[in-house]
Amino acid sequence: MSQPLPIQFRATDLEALATQTGRIAVFAEPGVALSPGIRRLDRLMKGALARATAAEAFAKAKPGDAIDLAYPAGLAADAVQLVRLPKRTDAATARKAGAAIGRSHGTAATLILAESHPRAADIAFGFAMRAYDFTAHKSGEQKVPGPVAMMTADPEATAREASPMAAVAEGVFFTRDLVNEPANILTTHDFAARLAAMHELGLEVEILEEPELMKLGMNALLGVGMGSESPSKVVVMQWKGGKKGDAPFALVGKGVVFDTGGISIKPAAGMEDMTMDMGGAGVVAGVMRTLAMRKAKANVVGLVGLVENMPDGRAQRPGDVVRSMKGDTIEVINTDAEGRLVLADVLWYAQERFKPTGMINLATLTGAIIVALGHENTGVFSNNDELCNAFLKACAAEGEGAWRMPMGEAYDAKLKSRIADMVNSCGRDGGAVTAAQFLARFVKPETPWCHLDIAGTALVKADTALAPKGATGWGVMALDRLIRDRFEKG
Repeated sequence: MSQPLPIQFRATDLEALATQTGRIAVFAEPGVALSPGIRRLDRLMKGALARATAAEAFAKAKPGDAIDLAYPAGLAADAVQLVRLPKRTDAATARKAGAAIGRSHGTAATLILAESHPRAADIAFGFAMRAYDFTAHKSGEQKVPGPVAMMTADPEATAREASPMAAVAEGVFFTRDLVNEPANILTTHDFAARLAAMHELGLEVEILEEPELMKLGMNALLGVGMGSESPSKVVVMQWKGGKKGDAPFALVGKGVVFDTGGISIKPAAGMEDMTMDMGGAGVVAGVMRTLAMRKAKANVVGLVGLVENMPDGRAQRPGDVVRSMKGDTIEVINTDAEGRLVLADVLWYAQERFKPTGMINLATLTGAIIVALGHENTGVFSNNDELCNAFLKACAAEGEGAWRMPMGEAYDAKLKSRIADMVNSCGRDGGAVTAAQFLARFVKPETPWCHLDIAGTALVKADTALAPKGATGWGVMALDRLIRDRFEKG
């Protein structure tokens, strides 16, 4: 799997700047006195750095943006990267500044001159997040990234602060790798094996195979995978870092490793992106990895339903009726509305077995949420204001876009079926909301619950602040923050 680039934290050494090769990144703000490190570099560069900080281009730059000074005279470095960043700033802007440096990092060394900046750890985190590159399937000689070092006034303190962030970065990278993988590589077998390997981190991992799923009555989930050569599975990951015997918080993910739409087959254009339809399960896996790596003091269980939705002589048909694990019957109107069938059984199983204190599910569930919110925000649906508000607060703290969407009886009424307890799809209008209403039928009234529709945020066509185009890993940071704030305080 892809690993975040290691960053060496060391004490500020101004004497070493002249001979530093590769790239040097520094931080300044227009109209504010230059730091000792920048003054030293400016003397070596014969005033070029001071002129750059006073230039109109730098004044017009937004906080977190960077300007390159190539082949600076007086230095061994190939470039000095001037990043606009005030001393007093928020975490999101500091991470954006670090990401600007990470975006420019190549095979040469990079030195980040943070000096006494109070957000040095966030800068390092931003660098690590943006330096991600998925090259597993590219042939030819692979470019090896150069070494990275950060000079700070107190390197040991910065390293301590950065350590849990490094665990988050690894969880995000794990998620991105899973979402970026093609479906001929990431089969249900391979996905389950990657999750099982995390037992080495201290997670308890179980893989429920089709015979056991049949005994449990997970016919809604099993129906989705009937047309695939890859068997359907449910993987359960438990992290027991909290008080022994306390009920866990549950994370549930949709893991459709490829979605053709089944018999209700999708158009060919864009179908290649359906390798990302396991994005919800990928996020759950990334969060569980993060919790294990940072030894979180909380009890959390992650459950993912792994299936493949393919057309075949055995595939589920429109008009079929399946009985869920809960016992409710579902008329399958559209086999491309398959994710909610997977989640219905896994949500019910999570509640029946673990009696969780709360539950959040993630799924690339509907195109309708992209129509509503684009690629900037995940749609959030909930039956509990306290849990929902806590999650939205965590999203805001981590800079991950999220927006609460409505639910209600009028939407729920659209799920009525002529021949079964409900339909799985009821048209285009309000499609993201009616999908959430479907899932709500498999959530017990006493269980605080959020549904996150990440169809627009799991994989994007353009760079974001912290990720190159492709898989983003959206949700790992916010969910880790929610667990820290809600279950690990005091």
